[in-house]
Amino acid sequence: MLGLKLPTDPRWVNIVEKNIEDILTDHAYCEQKATSTAISLIVSFPEYTDLVIEMTALVKEEISHFKMVHDRIIANGWVLGRDRKDDYVIQLLKFFPKGGSRTTQLVHRLLYAALIEARSCERFRLLSEELEDKELAEFYRKLMVSEANHYTMFLGFARQYGDRDQVDKKWQDLLNYEAEIMKGLGKKQTMHG
Repeated sequence: MLGLKLPTDPRWVNIVEKNIEDILTDHAYCEQKATSTAISLIVSFPEYTDLVIEMTALVKEEISHFKMVHDRIIANGWVLGRDRKDDYVIQLLKFFPKGGSRTTQLVHRLLYAALIEARSCERFRLLSEELEDKELAEFYRKLMVSEANHYTMFLGFARQYGDRDQVDKKWQDLLNYEAEIMKGLGKKQTMHG
């Protein structure tokens, strides 16, 4: 369903289980960045009313996810750690050239967002199926459903605002590029890395 070309190595879950505090901190910042992305799309493209409406709802949902993750951190007696650079996103954002028309810029941002949500969904599914902590596994199962909805929403908007054939080609090219990135990741206690 997600179209990802390279699945996460299941051994990544072993890294997660040994570093739950780090993963939850990284996850909290991912939710915060997703909130910021939605706000940025509103600010940058206010003339797309249907997008603004959906991004407003997404801001509320993503910040609530941040709170849920933060609450888990607190419940474990931890504090939210410092944000770390996200090697996955840094590499991903190099794919599309800078510039172009406003529509092109919007489509590229939507495709990036769709792919990040798709990879998050895939990772959450893996955690929901493989974590020994069944309560945490169930937490990730619930979040997985949201991520899948976000992925399809962003991809749908990209197809709505751009030429469908061009968008689908860019999407496939981005998926192939992301698969190459993933070959070097999956060895850290981060949500995408």
